[in-house]
Amino acid sequence: MHKTSDINVVETRPLPSPAQLLAELPKTESQADFITRSRDEINRLIFTSDRRFLLVIGPCSIHDVEAGRDYARRLAKLSAEVSDRVMIVMRVYFEKPRTTVGWKGLVMDPHLDGSHDIAAGLRLGRAFLQEVLDLGLPTATEFLDPITPQYIADLVCWGAIGARTTESQTHRQLASGLSAPIGFKNGTDGGLQVAVNAIKAASQPQTFLGVSIDGAASAIVTKGNRNCHIVLRGGSGGPNYSADHIAKTEAALAKGGLPPSIMVDASHDNSAKKPELQPEVIRALLAQIAAGNTSIMGAMVESNLEAGNQAFPQPKENLRYGVSITDGCIGWDTTETMVREIHAALAPHFA
Repeated sequence: MHKTSDINVVETRPLPSPAQLLAELPKTESQADFITRSRDEINRLIFTSDRRFLLVIGPCSIHDVEAGRDYARRLAKLSAEVSDRVMIVMRVYFEKPRTTVGWKGLVMDPHLDGSHDIAAGLRLGRAFLQEVLDLGLPTATEFLDPITPQYIADLVCWGAIGARTTESQTHRQLASGLSAPIGFKNGTDGGLQVAVNAIKAASQPQTFLGVSIDGAASAIVTKGNRNCHIVLRGGSGGPNYSADHIAKTEAALAKGGLPPSIMVDASHDNSAKKPELQPEVIRALLAQIAAGNTSIMGAMVESNLEAGNQAFPQPKENLRYGVSITDGCIGWDTTETMVREIHAALAPHFA
């Protein structure tokens, strides 16, 4: 008989079930309380008249957990300084979508050597999320693989669905069952409707194929996640954070019966993929808020210990400490200045 399956499969590596990993690295009661409070607070900033600014900031991706710890400690200190007007949530991104090929993130390749030790990556990612939470920082990540959330989503305070996957039915269904608030990015062409449709789909009950906490293939039935919103990240046609773009987004959300709640990603096409331009995007948003806009509730920024990025793959021993191996970032000094600038600019709203 001719073989008709697994023709291109070289190896199948068993993984621990989600339940096994959660038992191995359980969240503490204090972590659970902090996650619940943070999610509630994020939802207030997104969907109510709370005028604090939601800032999702941090490395494009975590590839060196020691540098990640260093960054998190600095960010926690800065967060405490500005928390009365700015709620800081740290980017803790472990999965990277690739246009063709490349490093797929800490979960998929934690040793940065192509060995793809996913079991180790899941353990490392879960442990790092706990460390960030213990510093008093809410956590944010992008959900890419539909199975990964079973291993780490209980430690995530805010999640994103990226521009490449917002149109994916799989990811809309996934978001409908997630417990954290979720931001859907506009499409890579800059189109808004895919994100509006995604928010509406994720808010509804869904049934889809997934993996249970015990690792068994299952039909997952959800009640829908109503805590979803849009993230503007620009597109192939250029940036989309101007006052005109914001007004068009407000209109698209209203037409879809959705609240006018908008986050802007200062990176990607909104900064022409030039990380040093991200603070200019933030200043433009602050100017709109100062002029009376109430729909802009937050922003995303790619930031690291050092500015820019570095080529990868290359020998690990040659990697520069605190420099991204994926998208370029602003450095720490610029980050501090920008965050304090946001805090100062919002002062009139809290007088």
